[in-house]
Amino acid sequence: MAQLPPGIRFITSFTRDQWYRAFIFSLTFLLYASFHLSRKPISIVKGELHKHCAAPQEVELNDKEYAARIQPVKKLSNVSQCGWEPFDKNNYKQLLGALDYSFLCAYAIGMYLSGIIGERLPIRYYLTVGMLASGFFTAMFGLGYFYNIHNLWFYIMAQIANGLVQTTGWPSVVTCIGNWFGKGRRGLIMGIWNSHTSVGNILGSLIAAYWVSTCWGLSFVMPGVIIAVMGIVCFLFLIEHPKDINCSCTPSSDPEMEHLLIDSENCSVSLNSSPVATGEGRHGTSAISFFGALRIPGVIEFSLCLLFAKLVSYTFLFWLPLYITNVEHLDAKRAGDLSTLFDVGGIFGGILAGLISDRLEKRASTCGMMLLLAAPTLYMFSAVSKMGLEATVVMLLISGALVNGPYALITTAVSADLGTHKSLKGNARALSTVTAIIDGTGSVGAALGPLLAGLISPSGWNNVFYMLMVADACALLFLLRLIQKELRCNADHTLFKEH
Repeated sequence: MAQLPPGIRFITSFTRDQWYRAFIFSLTFLLYASFHLSRKPISIVKGELHKHCAAPQEVELNDKEYAARIQPVKKLSNVSQCGWEPFDKNNYKQLLGALDYSFLCAYAIGMYLSGIIGERLPIRYYLTVGMLASGFFTAMFGLGYFYNIHNLWFYIMAQIANGLVQTTGWPSVVTCIGNWFGKGRRGLIMGIWNSHTSVGNILGSLIAAYWVSTCWGLSFVMPGVIIAVMGIVCFLFLIEHPKDINCSCTPSSDPEMEHLLIDSENCSVSLNSSPVATGEGRHGTSAISFFGALRIPGVIEFSLCLLFAKLVSYTFLFWLPLYITNVEHLDAKRAGDLSTLFDVGGIFGGILAGLISDRLEKRASTCGMMLLLAAPTLYMFSAVSKMGLEATVVMLLISGALVNGPYALITTAVSADLGTHKSLKGNARALSTVTAIIDGTGSVGAALGPLLAGLISPSGWNNVFYMLMVADACALLFLLRLIQKELRCNADHTLFKEH
């Protein structure tokens, strides 16, 4: 009998269950990457919606020559000399900030409802509808270019509608991945998986930057088409739970990971907590109530921490390209390309946070350590970025890792740990609501950050960085109680082993 080819031997070395896990990991990765891919264009296009006007003395043309040059431009793209109306005015930063706030405020409000609704509907259908609707509203913003729309409310309504429908994404994919992967090495696995955020941002930046200088409408239409296509893929292939295909890889409780989240004054109580009330009592088969989810130990602390951590991350997401344009004096395309380095750093930061938290078995302490380092790093970034392109590249990578590390850990591994907490007595349906509460609270910060940046930036970019440093300090403040408990329980555990 002939020996099997190496490729076939590699394929057959994995079990059916392992292949399904790998498939769901990859599919949910791509699905949520497409969500972030569709959010990124607005930050890239800002530099095109408003341009620095040339000084009158720089344009010394006679009336006939000037008319000959400006007429074709106005006919093709309907832009003024300073950009796209109504963003060509002096208050453009406030108007662009209003676009960000519209999307993020709608996202924050919708997220609280999305988790509750998502637990009562099949994830595959819920996510598919959300992705198709998101594709439509993302493309709708770009259609304003082709139909020569200059009404501010058109763009604001497109952002609000998109923010609402995009809330279907995060609770759905986290619930799905939580169903397929248990607590063992969850930090590392989800740290790698959560890089979809940065991958989506990078792809969205590159796609949007490709058309931004020639036809910025396509910077929205193409990402809209991509997320809609991925919605169809979701409908065709997503498997919500291992039991749906009689898979034997249903996640089991991992005793070694139970003390990652300290939930009481007594460290040992976490293994014997009373069940959180659900609609069907002890069977834990019904969806958990909103207030029942809030009673899970650690949910409130991590939610408030994420509010400030996400404020910092989304301020960079929506304003970094414009900051680079102003400081480095680059065009919109080059600034968009350079801003992707922040997301590259975020990939490594998320993986590093997951790896460290698994090794130390301390989620809160890992987040606290990175937040403590992030604040002075942001100050260094504001100073060093004015010294040249090389220094900016280095600081973008470091800042991205420290800013996105805690954000990634809380929205993935921590949310999954809390959503499958021992006190729930196996009620896996709580995961979507817990995830929505944590990310919804974080999204309040995500809405405030870009808005504050738009209001503060006219007084100087340094003030924006001071605001971000204060936000990081506040995020750390809300974790201090959990960090203290982790350290105390670790000391008690060490003392117990010595005796």
